[in-house]
Amino acid sequence: MTINYNNARFLKSASELHQCPQDSGAEVAFCGRSNAGKSSAINTLTAQRKLARTSKTPGRTQLINFFELSESRRLVDLPGYGYAKVPVALKTHWHAHLDAYLRNRTCLKGLILLMDIRHPLREFDEMLMDWSQTAEMPLHILLTKADKFKRGAQNAALFKTRAALPTGATVQLFSSTARIGLEELVSRLDNWFTETAQ
Repeated sequence: MTINYNNARFLKSASELHQCPQDSGAEVAFCGRSNAGKSSAINTLTAQRKLARTSKTPGRTQLINFFELSESRRLVDLPGYGYAKVPVALKTHWHAHLDAYLRNRTCLKGLILLMDIRHPLREFDEMLMDWSQTAEMPLHILLTKADKFKRGAQNAALFKTRAALPTGATVQLFSSTARIGLEELVSRLDNWFTETAQ
């Protein structure tokens, strides 16, 4: 079954688990630090410049945002971790409900973890990697902003990250601006959504 990511449309936002869409079908969630380029990756994937909110100010994604691909398939943009200049209480609220989503959302079929190729494998990245292994959740990593490096440095970062991955996790180079790795990302998503089709 062919999935047309260009047909993606905003469905709803949620700040708590009970506000999420019905827990059915299949979802793939994009997660990462606030400056990793999650929204840009989703916009590149869907060929829609303004589908997911982007900003030069890290931390603009403060809710769990759902984008519908079809009646039973969704992409999810999770709140970024790290640089958001918000009160500690609000940041604590985000992380509590992000944790609740990851632990309790049964329709979650895979995680796309985005890391800036210049600063991979930070504490939050390693935490998500450990969680995915414990939960037996499929994990695919995008080393974003790959266009910032020349080929040799790209390959070195790819090798270093691959060596640190938990069993079964995969990694690739990606750039929203240069459209590096888009076909590989689409192939990975297609596989996850197809495997879980009812």
